[in-house]
Amino acid sequence: MAKVLWHVTMSLDGYIAGPGNSMDWMLGYMDENAEVNALLKNIGAVLSGRNTYDVGAVQERREFRGPYGGAWSGPVYVLTHKPPEDPKVTFLSGDIRAAVERAGRAAGDRYLVVFGADVARQCIEANLLDDVVIHVVPVLLGDGVRLFSKPGGDPIHLELAGAVRAGQVANLRLAVVG
Repeated sequence: MAKVLWHVTMSLDGYIAGPGNSMDWMLGYMDENAEVNALLKNIGAVLSGRNTYDVGAVQERREFRGPYGGAWSGPVYVLTHKPPEDPKVTFLSGDIRAAVERAGRAAGDRYLVVFGADVARQCIEANLLDDVVIHVVPVLLGDGVRLFSKPGGDPIHLELAGAVRAGQVANLRLAVVG
């Protein structure tokens, strides 16, 4: 069965998207990253939230080339209540467990990569997330979409499994504890 991995880039102050879902703050930082290149070879499928899908489509001028700007190809699933038409993507609605199960079958023995703060939060709450890879970019945004937000919830404990520098980016690999 696929391991569920949350793969995300984050500003130093904890945002994964800037104000207005801006992603341009990442430009110039993610060009050469051996950690990303190694991960791409081990991804079997991607599960994204609708907002992340929409942001990607806007960034690519409405022509969704796929995750990683088209550098990876494979099954892409988007969890949403209002699916648009896009033949490159399978839209799912309903329970996070069913979505992870379906996308996980497609991933096989490779990673099921999760994109988006809300889908990742749902995976964490359902105890479905195994690992997190965060690329920390030395930028302070001050506002935007937080990496993780669960007001009043119990802390989620992670264990640092690795840290590697790629230029100005700190690549952190964490395992979900428990």
